[in-house]
Parts: sequence; structure tokens; C-alpha cells
Amino acid sequence: MNETLEKEIFDIEAIKKKAISGVAALTGRTFILQIISLVSTFILGILLSPQTFGVFFVVSAAISFLSYFSDIGLAGALIQKKEEPTDDDLKTTFTIQQILVGSSVIIALALSDTIASFYKLDNAGLWLFRSLVISFFLSSLKTIPSIILERKLEFQKLVVPQIVETGSFYIAAILLAILGQGVTSFAVASIVRGISGLIVIYKLYPWKVQIGISKTSAKKLLSFGIPFQTNSFIALIKDDLMTVFLGKILPFHQIGYIGWAKKWAEAPLKLIMDSVTRVTFPAFARLQHDEKILAKAIEKSVFFLALFIFPLTLLLAFIIEPMVYVVPKYLKWQPAISSFYLFALASAMASMSSPLVNALNSIGRIKITFVLMVMWTALTWILIPTFVFFMGYNGVAMAAAIIGVSSFVPAIVLKRYVNYSFFPQLKKPLIGMIPMAIISFAGSYIAGNNPLGIVLTEIIAISVYAYVVYNLSASEIKPYLKLFYNAKK
Repeated sequence: MNETLEKEIFDIEAIKKKAISGVAALTGRTFILQIISLVSTFILGILLSPQTFGVFFVVSAAISFLSYFSDIGLAGALIQKKEEPTDDDLKTTFTIQQILVGSSVIIALALSDTIASFYKLDNAGLWLFRSLVISFFLSSLKTIPSIILERKLEFQKLVVPQIVETGSFYIAAILLAILGQGVTSFAVASIVRGISGLIVIYKLYPWKVQIGISKTSAKKLLSFGIPFQTNSFIALIKDDLMTVFLGKILPFHQIGYIGWAKKWAEAPLKLIMDSVTRVTFPAFARLQHDEKILAKAIEKSVFFLALFIFPLTLLLAFIIEPMVYVVPKYLKWQPAISSFYLFALASAMASMSSPLVNALNSIGRIKITFVLMVMWTALTWILIPTFVFFMGYNGVAMAAAIIGVSSFVPAIVLKRYVNYSFFPQLKKPLIGMIPMAIISFAGSYIAGNNPLGIVLTEIIAISVYAYVVYNLSASEIKPYLKLFYNAKK
């Protein structure tokens, strides 16, 4: 009995260290990714028109449908599975996925002219669509090595292909944009990204490709995979189908405004939440046998997300408008500022729901998350068209902000299955934001659009926030700072 208990404690500590190590690696390297992404988006925002961005956003959303139909949840099932995946599991997943991917690619390429005609895309837009289809196929070949590394919580390795992909994509896109290639910049960059990522992931984990289907493995994996993928399908309808729909009823330059505002507003989520969320699903799944430890892990996830995302969102809210007015050739994005503020509010609220939905998935409550996704999808398709009708393209962001309030519903639902506390985790970050907001408001009023004044103001504001929150939460933060520091070594 003692040996069993010791083993469980050892396993929990190992999972904890790997999870924190994973967050450390992902956050550190995701920070690099986001710096590359934001700086590149900033440069492309100078070089390219809102219409070019709009075409890219709509075509990218259309490609997301291929991603759904190429995966019936087997990848998620392998990550969630309690036991180690067998060779039959890996082989079956890869084979079924490639059958679906191959079929999707053939159909997409065959219909490419029809799709281009439907959206009135020019020749460059058509080749962008085809390039993204090919890039999607290349991405599908990375699935098994990615799953194995994710199950092992080896995010230090898993993040390397992302850095290579992001860097190669934006280098190619910027160089071609400088040469005046417009939409073609994104087309070529997508292929470069797909090839570079594929090469790197197999260098890191050289999995030997195997073909074959085990009926036993397929049956077990599909029992979790299909409900899991059903949630993905609902998310697809909620987000990407809406973008495809908007691409038909709004001009491409207005889609560009929406996409630009959303990308900047979601930068804190990409920087912080994506790292935490990616680690928490496999980590929560490993901890599902111990409710107390799981509850504590959920609480810490919510606390640290709020700790970083709330102030970063506020920081962006104060610098976005001066950036648009100060930077040459950036005034064309001024119509997107109102949407940015609303998307930022929506993103901050939505960030709190992600670890909770992950927790529900990790303990096998897929039906619950399905109901939540249906609720959010219904709200999306009711509110966005309604607000677009009355407010134009800004209605998309207004609807997103209203829907964001419902992000707290998972907090209530999860409480039925795991005895954890949610709202107390938000208290201290919110208290810290009060002096930060006051300093930012006063400083922005005095500095106006002066870049140096804005930078100094926000440095002071962030410093005050950090001081207040650290003094309020030192006992909670110190142990994790030590673990985080050791994980980075």
C-alpha cells in the first residue's frame, strides 16, 4: 500500500514538474513566436492592404473545414488515453487520417475553381487556396510525432517546429510583400511553412511511418474520438464557417479590419493561454484519478492565466490607437480600432473558459463540453448576423464581447464534477489592475500619441501591477517561480 502511495506521489510530482517545464518551454518559446508573429504582422500591415488580409483570412477559414474532415478525433483520443498508445493505435490513427486527408485534398483541389468563382477571387486568390490545401496535407503528416511528444509532455521539443514554421512563413511573406506580390506572398509562405515544419518534427522524433488499420484500436479510439471531434465540428461552425459566411456578405477590406483587430486583440491569448491550454489537457488527463490534485491544478491554471492575460490585454488597449496614428502607412487600420477594443474584452473573458473546458474533456465529460459548444455556436449565429445588420463589420466584435460573458458558464458546470474555486482566483489580478488602469489613463491623457511618453507610462503601470500582485500573492507565486526557473535550466 505504501509503495503504491509513494508511486502515486512520485507520478504526480513528475507530472507537475513536466507540466511546469512544458509551460516554461512553451511560454518562453511562444514568446519568441509571438514577437516574430506580431512584428511580422506589424510589417505586413504596412506593406499589404486590408483587402489582401481579408482574402487570406477567408481562405484560411475555408481550409479549416479540411482539417475537421481529416481528423475524426483520433489525435485527441490518443492524447487523452490513460494507457500508453500501442503501435497498432499509432498505425491505425495515421492510416485513417491519411485516407481522410487524401480524400479531402483531392475534393478541395477539384472544387478550387468553383470556390474561387463563388468568392470572386482572382488568380492569386485561387492559388492561395490551392497552396493552403497542400500546406494542410503536409501538416497532417506531422500528427503522430506531435501526439507522442505531447503525451510525453515534451513541449520543449514540440515547440521547435512551431518556431521554424512561423519564422519561415513570415520571412517568405515579408520578402514577397516587399516585392509587391500581395496575396501571392501568403500562398508561397504557406508552402514554405508546411515543408519546414515537416522536416523539423521528423528530425526531432523520427517516427517510422506505418500503414494499417486495427479494428480493435479503431473501435476504442473512436469511442472517445468521435464525441471529441463533434465538439471540434461545432467549434468549426461557430468560428470558421462564420468567417466564410462573412466573406460572402462583407467586402474583403472589412474582413481585413475584423481579422487585423482580432489578431492583435488575441495576442495575449496566443502568448500565454495557448501554452497553458496545450499543457493542461494532457496534464489534467494524467491527474484525473486524484480529484484534490486536479482541483488545485485547475485553480492554479485559472490564477496564472488571469495574472498575465488581464494586464497584457489592458496594456494593448492603451497602445493600439497611438500605434495606428504614429506609424507611417498604418492609418489605414484606424477603422479597425473599435473592433479591437471589443475583441480584447471578449478575449480576456474567453481566456478563463479554456482551462475549464480542457478539464471537462480530460475527465471524459465530452457531452457537457458538446452542450457548451452548441450554446456558444447558437449565440454566435444569432448575435453576429444581427449586429452586423445594424452596425456593419463592427457588429462582429460587439457580438463577440456579449458572447464573452457566457465564458463563465463552464466555471459553474465544472463545479459539479470537481470541487474547486474559480472566482477567488481572479480577485488579486483584478485588484492589481486598478492602479495599473489609473496610471495608464492618466499617462495616456498627458502623453497623447507621443511614443516615448506612452512607453514610459506603460512601463510604470506594469511595474505597479507586478508590485501589487506579488505582494498580494507572494505565497502562491514563489513556489512556482522556483519550479519555473528550474524548468528553464
